[in-house]
Amino acid sequence: MRTFMAKAQDIKRKWYIIDAADKTLGRLASEAAAILRGKHKPTFTPHVDTGDHVIIINAEKVQLTGKKLHQKQLIRHSRFPGGLKTIDYATLLQTRPELAVEAAIKGMLPHNRLGAAMYRKLKVYRGPQHPHEAQKPEVWELRG
Repeated sequence: MRTFMAKAQDIKRKWYIIDAADKTLGRLASEAAAILRGKHKPTFTPHVDTGDHVIIINAEKVQLTGKKLHQKQLIRHSRFPGGLKTIDYATLLQTRPELAVEAAIKGMLPHNRLGAAMYRKLKVYRGPQHPHEAQKPEVWELRG
């Protein structure tokens, strides 16, 4: 029996919507990353972008466990000397909760061109409204 390898023209993409209200950030991010990669499909192929589109709403209501809210930091660097920027998640979730969710999901995707293509299919919104009703997204229930 031959191993199945998906081709770009054979991929059917769906749209899923995930409500982040009162969900743990890491568990939400791992499920979203798996959908973006296409690991939930029987046609999953590691070197092909077989994933679906993901819409995350209510990003401002996402939860962090333990002391992560005050101890965990998002770190960026401008690649110039002295260009290190840090922000703790308590401040980040008040000012830009979309960035906190996006950063968690992006870190779980491959760090190459394939991962960048997967990341482009992610849409994160602060509140419950989103402009993607025309795509008829299906609701994805998180496990656990």
